Amino acid sequence: MSLQEALKMVESQGIDLVEVAPDAQPPVCRMMDYGKFRYLQRKKSQGAKKKQTFVAVKEVKMGSRTDRHDLLYKVRNIRRFIERGQRVKVSVFFRGREITHPELGKHMLDGVLNQVQDIAKLDIAARLEGRSMAMLLTPK
Repeated sequence: MSLQEALKMVESQGIDLVEVAPDAQPPVCRMMDYGKFRYLQRKKSQGAKKKQTFVAVKEVKMGSRTDRHDLLYKVRNIRRFIERGQRVKVSVFFRGREITHPELGKHMLDGVLNQVQDIAKLDIAARLEGRSMAMLLTPK
């Protein structure tokens, strides 16, 4: 119908004429209560926000010269986090001249991955980020 006819109908009924698809040819309009429409849209977006799940990323840090017993303790924590369904970022940081031997950090991260590969999978492989090397593990 023409714009004038639609405006007359809307005015007589006491509702609004809302342009729904301005890119269509001809543009598509709908007769509705605009305030109610905005209210329903807001409620829909709040409902979608409530249904979102937030996955926390836990970080476990260790030095490049961390001892075996300390490493086992940290692996136990990593396993606990993964069993809860959380993602874990495992970082090895280098102090001073330790950065000249990044293969030590890579070897340590590979060892951690071997110990948790039954319950976790590698999401992001070990890579050097400044003075630390990190990898990301996710539950299987």
